[in-house]
Amino acid sequence: QFDEQLRLVAAGSLEEAFHKAQIMGGKEEEMFFNNNQQLVQWQFISVSELYQLNELIDGAEVYSRIEEKENADSYLHIVHKKAEQIRFGTPIDLLNLA
Repeated sequence: QFDEQLRLVAAGSLEEAFHKAQIMGGKEEEMFFNNNQQLVQWQFISVSELYQLNELIDGAEVYSRIEEKENADSYLHIVHKKAEQIRFGTPIDLLNLA
């Protein structure tokens, strides 16, 4: 399973937003036993999208979805590629939302 979340982050630049989101994601990692006594591990992958808003509340979750993919490696590859695009280039998905 993959849980995609869109959160609000207060930042003065794209780089600062990316860095803060990486830290925030890392803090969400956890391990626990579910109701069937199976070990569950939530592991942060990376930041793959950034959107600019005029007003925000730092850390608020805006969107979340859990993905179940047949090919986990392919999904992880796409997330990492999107994160590289944000970190090292101009992201295609960077929007100015008013």
